[in-house]
Amino acid sequence: MHRRTTGVSRRTVTKAAAGAGLAVLFGARTAAAVGSRTVDVSVSSAALGRSAPLRLILPSGFGSQPTRTYPVLYLLHGAHDDYTSWTRETDIEAFTEGRDLIVAMPDAGPTGIPTAWRGGPDYETFQLKEVPALLARDYRASGVRVVAGVSTGGYGAMAHAARHPGMFTAAASYSGILDTTAPGVPTLMDAIVARENLVPTSLWGNPFLNLLTWLDFNPRNRAAGLRGTALYVSSGSGLAGGTGDWLPEALESALWPSAHSFTDTLALQRIPVTTHFYAGGGHSWAYWKQEFTASWPMLARGLGVPQ
Repeated sequence: MHRRTTGVSRRTVTKAAAGAGLAVLFGARTAAAVGSRTVDVSVSSAALGRSAPLRLILPSGFGSQPTRTYPVLYLLHGAHDDYTSWTRETDIEAFTEGRDLIVAMPDAGPTGIPTAWRGGPDYETFQLKEVPALLARDYRASGVRVVAGVSTGGYGAMAHAARHPGMFTAAASYSGILDTTAPGVPTLMDAIVARENLVPTSLWGNPFLNLLTWLDFNPRNRAAGLRGTALYVSSGSGLAGGTGDWLPEALESALWPSAHSFTDTLALQRIPVTTHFYAGGGHSWAYWKQEFTASWPMLARGLGVPQ
């Protein structure tokens, strides 16, 4: 492999120094700098029974304005991925440069389903109580929050906002699982859990014997809690009108009825939602990046920052 022998640029040194400064500011044992504005924090979580990672992107002027508080954009990852996905797959760091907000990307476990598991970890409490408390205490986060997520993280965005009315001013789902009891969806959820070598019933129990639990955590059944929250929902038809990339398109197709069931329920309850249902499309970042950009004006209004 060819190695460059030229000197390190001044910008690289500046970024490294700034990153090191962040690590020193927040304690090297709990926060590790991964960029000039990005840090990984290890959060000691009683809800999970372990320490869990949280990636943060801090505002450009964070260090120079020590009394200022900031709104928080929560970005949730999908299944079989992790808290680094948004910085790995998108330009969210560059996109938020110069914008006065904190970006928080909390861990949701290997399935990316941020819920209270049956007799197991409670990712809902971790993301909605422990992480906000840490952000308010150590990172000057205000009480203004919006949330967005992809796939199972899209489920999380809507479930969190529905189950905790008023906590988020806006919520966006990109190819999310929004009706967990729709035909075929419990089987899909079980498959996501089983792929991580976990027992399917460890999520919410049996979808028939424990139906009340499944309904309690279902965004569609908790839709009334979304009244007053700005909403954005996008999903593709997948194989119908697709390009032949069959696996991600098949998965997108499987979620299409679930998304419509959810938005139909919102319509019946006269809860406003901005939707983008498009022909084709796959369950992938190629589409989710576009949808985040499309939803940004709504999220920015919820955060109270310029678009």
